[in-house]
Amino acid sequence: MKPEGKRFLTKARKLLEHAGTMLRVSLNNDAGRTAYLAGFHAAQAFIFETEDKVLKTHHGVQTEFLRLTKQDARFSSDLRVFLSQTYNLKAIADYETGPGIEISVERATRALEEMKVPSARSTPVLLLPSPWSAKRIAASVDRPSAM
Repeated sequence: MKPEGKRFLTKARKLLEHAGTMLRVSLNNDAGRTAYLAGFHAAQAFIFETEDKVLKTHHGVQTEFLRLTKQDARFSSDLRVFLSQTYNLKAIADYETGPGIEISVERATRALEEMKVPSARSTPVLLLPSPWSAKRIAASVDRPSAM
C-alpha cells in the first residue's frame, strides 16, 4: 500500500474509534458525522490506490467512489451509497438548526455499524482491504507496505 493510502486508512481507523466513543456517551450528532468522515477517508484511500489521485471535495470523493465501484461485485449497493447517505448526517450535525434536528442514537449506531460490516472481498486486488471494515482498516495500517 502506498504511504498516502495508508495515511487515509490510519485517519479512518482513528475516526471510527472516536465515533464509537462519542456514541457511548450519547454524542449522536458527533458520532454520525464522524462515521461519515471515517468512510470518506477510507474512500479516499481506495481512490488513491486505484487512481493515484487525491480529491479535495466531498462531492468529488462520493462521485469518484461511485464511479470506481459501479461494476465491482465486491461492493454491495449499500456500501456504494454509504457516503452519499451518511453525508446527510454530517449536514445535520454541522448545519441544521431548530427543534427536533438531531441524529437519533439508532441512526448514528447504524452508520457506525455499516462502517464495520466486513465485505465479501476476500482478495486484496488493489492492495487495499475493504474500505468499510474497521478490523481490516486497523490490520492494514499495522501491516508493512507491499511497495
